[in-house]
Amino acid sequence: MGDHLITVTPDSADPTRGILQFHGQNYDCVLGRGGVIAAVAKREGDGATPLGTWALRCVYYRADKLEKPSTALPLHVIKETDGWCDASEHPAYNTLVELPFDDSHEEMWRKDDVYDIVVPLGYNDDPPIPDMGSAIFLHLMRPEKTPTAGCVALALPDLYAVLAHCGSDTVISISEK
Repeated sequence: MGDHLITVTPDSADPTRGILQFHGQNYDCVLGRGGVIAAVAKREGDGATPLGTWALRCVYYRADKLEKPSTALPLHVIKETDGWCDASEHPAYNTLVELPFDDSHEEMWRKDDVYDIVVPLGYNDDPPIPDMGSAIFLHLMRPEKTPTAGCVALALPDLYAVLAHCGSDTVISISEK
């Protein structure tokens, strides 16, 4: 599994920063504002990145802004009407939805650049359990490297480099230290 295992380890001094290792390379990454937390303790809106090993489901990207990523993962172009349901009790919880949407959601077509490439992780999606957390993604970090809402974020060149080696058998393992 070594060629298909991405590891993420938080920084001991700052739990919102970490190192992502894949294919012999180390990349600086940003984690959730709540640090990392056991998946069984994760709750919607807590800002924590869930510990565990998760599949990479697919890649969504902004074709109007970025070059198509080179990857063996399924690729989807983000549309202005794409959203992600984070309404815990909704039947579409933790899935892609079409906007307008009548309940709580995130917009995938954002004004900032963080969702220009989004890789949904296989956390709480098979099936989703209400209030256990949604929209746990691998996505782009902000230039100021501020913490995420529970995702793992990389710089654009680093995310392109990682995706180039990803396929359907690639998993990401998020550990405590």
